[in-house]
Amino acid sequence: MSVRIITDSASDITQEQARAWGIEVIPMTVVFGGEEYLDGVTLSDQAFFEKLVETDSLPHTCQITPFQYAEIFQRVRRAGDEAVCVVLSGGLSGCWNSAVMAAADFAGCVTVVDSENVSIGQRLLVELAVRLRDAGHTAAEIAAELETQKKRVRLMALLDTLEYLKKGGRISPTVAFAGGLLSIKPVVAVQEGQVVLIGKARGSKNGNNLLMQFVEKTGGVDFTTPYCLAYSGMSDALLQKYLADSAELYRDHTGAVPVCRIGSVIGTHVGPGAIGVAFFSRKNAISY
Repeated sequence: MSVRIITDSASDITQEQARAWGIEVIPMTVVFGGEEYLDGVTLSDQAFFEKLVETDSLPHTCQITPFQYAEIFQRVRRAGDEAVCVVLSGGLSGCWNSAVMAAADFAGCVTVVDSENVSIGQRLLVELAVRLRDAGHTAAEIAAELETQKKRVRLMALLDTLEYLKKGGRISPTVAFAGGLLSIKPVVAVQEGQVVLIGKARGSKNGNNLLMQFVEKTGGVDFTTPYCLAYSGMSDALLQKYLADSAELYRDHTGAVPVCRIGSVIGTHVGPGAIGVAFFSRKNAISY
């Protein structure tokens, strides 16, 4: 009996990375002007951002249905395996409900874990699950550990523009206009499964400093566990600037910081030019 790890494309794990880890990433559906694409399969991150900056209307994503989850869970059971399914925060999407509904018919075979996170925050839990699987843990043991350790995951992001939050109706046009004039860079985080505003800075330099301050205030990075940086858009220039500004956080702990690109699920809301930091806090460090 093998343990399978399943997640969705809101984790920003590419299909290539999924194959390397031996996991399955279910692509969410992205709708652009009536045309449907499979996130990361028939629509690459590069193509998504090219389309995003060329259009005045925002795309939208469709949650994964119970039927889609059930098809995958059925394959797990037929193979005589068991699975842990790590899902986009139930506070941000209906994917959690879909997965739970589907898993009800696969008791003892599939365990669903609400990541209470998204993007690289969700990705870290998946990577931890892979490490635990490779160390020989059962699906039940992996799910239990994820439920405990997900409270230590910290995800923060610095946004380069308020335009896409305005387009999505998250802020008013007046606030977006004023923020643009003042070069306001909002810093957001995921807390208890929800995206919240935790700070504002004028200009990218101050924004990077604020991001570094929040990393330290939330316990610092546990470098014995998965961690990752992310960027949105067609260039990682702003991320490279952040890395240069925050070199002291990483230089004594790692030779190369893992980096991925934010995909369409979150990219729709943050737009290009965002940078994100995700890690397990050093507080209550994992021991296994």
